Amino acid sequence: MTGRKTWAMRLAARLKRPLLLSMVLALPLLYSPLAKFSDNHALLINASPSLPNWAFWLDKNFSPARGTLIFFEPPSSELLTSHFGEKPQIFGKRILGMPGDLVRHDGKNVFINDHLVARTKPKTRKGAALTKGPEGIIPGGCYYVGTSHRHGFDSRYGEIGFICAPRIIGTGRAIL
Repeated sequence: MTGRKTWAMRLAARLKRPLLLSMVLALPLLYSPLAKFSDNHALLINASPSLPNWAFWLDKNFSPARGTLIFFEPPSSELLTSHFGEKPQIFGKRILGMPGDLVRHDGKNVFINDHLVARTKPKTRKGAALTKGPEGIIPGGCYYVGTSHRHGFDSRYGEIGFICAPRIIGTGRAIL
């Protein structure tokens, strides 16, 4: 038994230096692809009940399509600050309307190309007044974003409005 331990210890000692040297040499080779990957990807944790999942894989190479989940910087407003703080986390919503689509409101109902996509409410859960979101043709590079959650804070309200490309961080895929 002692002979086996001694042999194993000698082998480990013999391999330790080449293994350590290999790791040191491989690190710079692995760093560049990993850095490039992390520049374009991220793991996001969702704290909002407006999306059914709590973990998302973010791809910063944005390619818009109807139904795509996007993450974006919300616009600044007093209402957002009062509800989400000075620096709110990024928002995640689905693209419901594309450039060239027609958005219209009829009472509490919001339509895109004559398809009902949302219903509005007059106030937030904290009692702040909400304004009607944009209507008309969605401009190039902008999107109507939404969620099926009845209390979702999205393009149906003027405080969010259309989300244009400079605000978009990337697309997301639910993983958990």
